[in-house]
Amino acid sequence: MKVFSGNSLTCHPAEYQIGNECCHKCPPGKIQLNVKGTFHCGSYRWSLTSCLPCLEGTYMNQPTGLKDCFPCTNCNTDPGLKIKTSCTSTSDTVCEPLEGFYCMDVKDKGCEAAQRHRHCEPGQYISKKGTASTDTECSDCTDGTFSNGTFTSCQPHTQCESVNLQMIRPGTATTDVECGHSSKIPAIVIVVIVVSLLLIADVVVFILIKKRKCLTGKICVMMNTVYLLTLEFKLCL
Repeated sequence: MKVFSGNSLTCHPAEYQIGNECCHKCPPGKIQLNVKGTFHCGSYRWSLTSCLPCLEGTYMNQPTGLKDCFPCTNCNTDPGLKIKTSCTSTSDTVCEPLEGFYCMDVKDKGCEAAQRHRHCEPGQYISKKGTASTDTECSDCTDGTFSNGTFTSCQPHTQCESVNLQMIRPGTATTDVECGHSSKIPAIVIVVIVVSLLLIADVVVFILIKKRKCLTGKICVMMNTVYLLTLEFKLCL
């Protein structure tokens, strides 16, 4: 359909202009037949045979008079993206962020570029988890609490007294308090053991002294059958 306004030509929305002609557009998923030496319309009106379907890996998402389909988007070009919806002859591929990533460049209903979620540092907690469209938010721990960077809230330092222990090392923003038994206790135990062993040793020595056996006897000294001397002895074992 041609509509002239003064000296200008206006075509119907379903048509496109070539020179002074209005040609019907090909439907989505198809493109205009491109044969050298032929006219888009000329003296012949548009027909379905003048349109070709898009090849695999290409698409056309609107009525067109173009001679080439658009190439499908490849989600694999960005390491943070994956396919959400595969490409068809009438629609492009829709990409979305992988788990642990968020979209930095939104295109239509999909994503063109993604970045990995921020990791909170030790001494910080995750105040807001990252989503497919937003990054992770981190906040610092307050006094008396700690976090290794993976907690969704800072944990209070352990009170050693509440578990009948003593503080060995104070807590920080990144580590908990270290609790344990007092270092004085092992020394007392050692002293008691040593004293006990000494007492036991004294008792054993005393018993051995009391129970030792003694041998008594006499030795006669003679020379040429002549009696000279008698010696008495006492031998304790």
